[in-house]
Amino acid sequence: MTDSFPGRSRRLDDAFLTAGSSSFTEFVSAYRPELLPTGRRLPSGTSIEAPHGTTIVSLLYDGGALMAGDRRATMGNVIANRDMEKVFAADEYSVVGIAGTAGIAIELVRLYQVELEHYEKIEGAIMSLEGKANRLASMIRGNLALAMQGLTVVPTYAGFDLESATGRIYSYDVTGGCYVEGGHHSTGSGSVFARGALKKLWRPGLEEQQAVSVAIEALYDAADDDSATGGPDLGRQIWPTVALVDHAGARFVAQDVLEGHVERVVAARRDNPGGAR
Repeated sequence: MTDSFPGRSRRLDDAFLTAGSSSFTEFVSAYRPELLPTGRRLPSGTSIEAPHGTTIVSLLYDGGALMAGDRRATMGNVIANRDMEKVFAADEYSVVGIAGTAGIAIELVRLYQVELEHYEKIEGAIMSLEGKANRLASMIRGNLALAMQGLTVVPTYAGFDLESATGRIYSYDVTGGCYVEGGHHSTGSGSVFARGALKKLWRPGLEEQQAVSVAIEALYDAADDDSATGGPDLGRQIWPTVALVDHAGARFVAQDVLEGHVERVVAARRDNPGGAR
């Protein structure tokens, strides 16, 4: 077999052959820190106007956890994107939703996905749910310098704990603080309105489809009062992204199922939209 690039050495750098931790992020930060989202720095006093994503809601249901996000990204007073994905599968048993600077948030999520996959390959086992939540916290903490310049990333994390066979929700702040939430949580600019809906509609022991309806109702209320949150768009057939995670693993609710839930919510609000003056 001939080398396609004559004269190029095939030998890997010593960094690839030296034993280290099971953290992919730690390896890259030591070998090529400039490749990490957190390895970039803006000149002092510089600010960047970039698309931002909101709003994420999470809630527990009987046997698992649900996470849902609207699809709108805004840049100032402009709608930058109408169908952005904000909820992602982190691994087989967990999901993560982003709020904040969209580009950096998505890159951070992709790095986090690799981080979990790398750990599993090196250790031969799945990291505990608490360990995964803490690992995400350390990555957010590394983004603090950019957050102080306006490029904030504040995700929400939810997963199924294989040890206790229950769903859990974790929230974060910009400094990397990690907090276990109760039955429900919301983040983003529309979170205050979504939280009000969740307080009224959520109850322990919700069935899976009931939980989906509650999440859509909460996002609908958030979109009704927050211009940065996009409501369901029947004309373009853009629905919220909804992920479920339980003993069967992480999965996303099908578009036709979401359409049915949205149509029921909109029909119920047609004669009583709420907040009318």
